[in-house]
Amino acid sequence: MTTSLMAMGIALFAVLNLVLGLAAISMLFGTFETLFGKPKLTILRTQKPGNHFALGFKWNSAKEPAAIDTLRLRLFNPFGSPTQAEVMQKLETQRSSFALEVDMGPGLLGLLGAKGFDKATVQVELSSTRDGVVFQFDMSGPKFRNLVMKSSETVPSFIKRHKLDVKSVSKPPIDVPIRSFIADTVPGKGPMLKLATNPMFAGEFAGAPAAGAAGAPAAALPTFTVAKVWIEPGCIVCNACEDIYPEVFEVLADTCIIRPGAPLDNGLRIQESAEACPVEVIKFTKAS
Repeated sequence: MTTSLMAMGIALFAVLNLVLGLAAISMLFGTFETLFGKPKLTILRTQKPGNHFALGFKWNSAKEPAAIDTLRLRLFNPFGSPTQAEVMQKLETQRSSFALEVDMGPGLLGLLGAKGFDKATVQVELSSTRDGVVFQFDMSGPKFRNLVMKSSETVPSFIKRHKLDVKSVSKPPIDVPIRSFIADTVPGKGPMLKLATNPMFAGEFAGAPAAGAAGAPAAALPTFTVAKVWIEPGCIVCNACEDIYPEVFEVLADTCIIRPGAPLDNGLRIQESAEACPVEVIKFTKAS
């Protein structure tokens, strides 16, 4: 009986030690995450003239993936004037820790020079419009101004210190067609592209005189081959591209995709689809 009680006591003691050990490890990891794993904003010294704002931002993109594309600076100034202000700028999409300089426009100096700034609060917000992820950092007006004016670290030194991956990738030039074929509103359809490939206007192009040659039929625009076509973030699923070239573009519930095995030999129709896109997210490169 005594031996059984001793064995039970030893087992209970071992289990208790195990539980306490796991709790200690959990607290240790929690502390480590709090100290080193939290998203961290660093205000850097700008090296460009004008209204530039420099920052470095580190976060665990594997744990919290996001395509950061917007920077906002907000002023909350209840005892001064203006009582609220905001400057915003779109960023080149960042999917991992980064450092950059951003031209915030004249509003930045207006924000820094607000009356009562020393009693105000400044909020720096980095967000992803596509993912709905928002990172916010609040600080007092004097602290923000001091960091902006006296920070010694620059974007290059931040990148070097944190060993950020900034390998430049050579990209082919992107064709962004100029919109030049918007027709008047078509009854029941709204504004449409007045293009030869749009069946609604095909009759207007057949036999139309070419510029500088009265009475001569217009020559058909030569098509070309496309090396690559893709959709950038921001599609508003308006269906314009699929209406023009359904063999290439497929509009889903919340975005548009390029169909697998899509033909890329009719670059003219792809160009027309890009022209039709109201938010200009269709990009392509011509084949060399």
